[in-house]
Amino acid sequence: MSTISTLRVGAVGAVLALVMGAAAQTASARAEAPPQPGRAHSAVQAVEEETARAVAASLGDAAWRDGLRAAVRGGAEVDPGTLASRASGAAAHRLAASVADGNARVLAAKGLDAATGPLLRLRLGDPSMRAALDAGTAPWVAAAPASDRATTLTAYDARGRAHVLDATQVPRQPVYLVDLDVTRALAGGAEILRRTLGGAAVKPQAAAADGWWGTKIDAIEVSDDEEPWFKGAAEMYALVTGFGTDGKVRVDPVDMPYLDYDGTVYRPNQILVNWSNYKYDLADVVLMEEDGSTNYQALAKAIAAVLLTVTDQGAYIPLVNAVLDAIPTEWWTDDPDYVDSWYTLARTSSGRLNGARGNGWMNVSPYWVSAF
Repeated sequence: MSTISTLRVGAVGAVLALVMGAAAQTASARAEAPPQPGRAHSAVQAVEEETARAVAASLGDAAWRDGLRAAVRGGAEVDPGTLASRASGAAAHRLAASVADGNARVLAAKGLDAATGPLLRLRLGDPSMRAALDAGTAPWVAAAPASDRATTLTAYDARGRAHVLDATQVPRQPVYLVDLDVTRALAGGAEILRRTLGGAAVKPQAAAADGWWGTKIDAIEVSDDEEPWFKGAAEMYALVTGFGTDGKVRVDPVDMPYLDYDGTVYRPNQILVNWSNYKYDLADVVLMEEDGSTNYQALAKAIAAVLLTVTDQGAYIPLVNAVLDAIPTEWWTDDPDYVDSWYTLARTSSGRLNGARGNGWMNVSPYWVSAF
């Protein structure tokens, strides 16, 4: 996670800073104050820890242990609750009930409804552990630490004993990690942000009757995705902001499910900006990494409250960078991670654009989207 000083770039960052600072200052005046981010963070982490202990305890059942190993060893994330509900034996059934309760608590902490689906996931900590797992070494189970800067994590064995592991080095002991399906959570959260912050519907314009101009990402790479070994693949999204056609600030979330690992060039051909949504030919972009604890209802309410105070002055006016100093520290403790930002992006922007933080780049090009 970067320091506050590295965030002083782009109007999007300023919008977020203003949101976060003002949300804390006005919380007492709101009839329904959104939950503090630190509380959601703690609630999610508590469920993950409890689930790790429950999974570890269930491994005393040999049949269930073998079935779980077969599901996890391939490297994919598995839904422990659904898997356990389909297995036989008292240990699996107890685990299924525990995971179901944990999923309900996680959804509530993240401000998501039941339609989002179960979020708790189990995966092998690192592919290098597969050989020991296949050789019959009993796995331990741990919750992925909440902070990317954690130096240790606690794993549990089938007898409930705790083992402290070095978070900076992949252990030789096979470890199952309990984490969240952030792809599913981000999809649900992005929809909440989109409904709340999307601004007014685009008004038909004669010049755009046959389509609209967009900015397309031809290639993108991140130097550091902020993810240590125990976090697995990153889950990134962009926030695009500018003045909407109604003259009010709007924020459009853009999911980037393909952007998994740093040091890898991705060529998504993805539309980043729909310029028919904006009044001016300028927009800002901030790239974020979702780490699982964001309460999207709280974030959407806080942003919406602050955007009402931002008015159109007849020209694109970036917000003052000094408001970044008002960001409460807990908002930037792994929840979520700031990766990089691009600002004053125009409809005619093309070619390679380096991020302001120097942590990424993207090649973009104007793209005309024709109507049918």
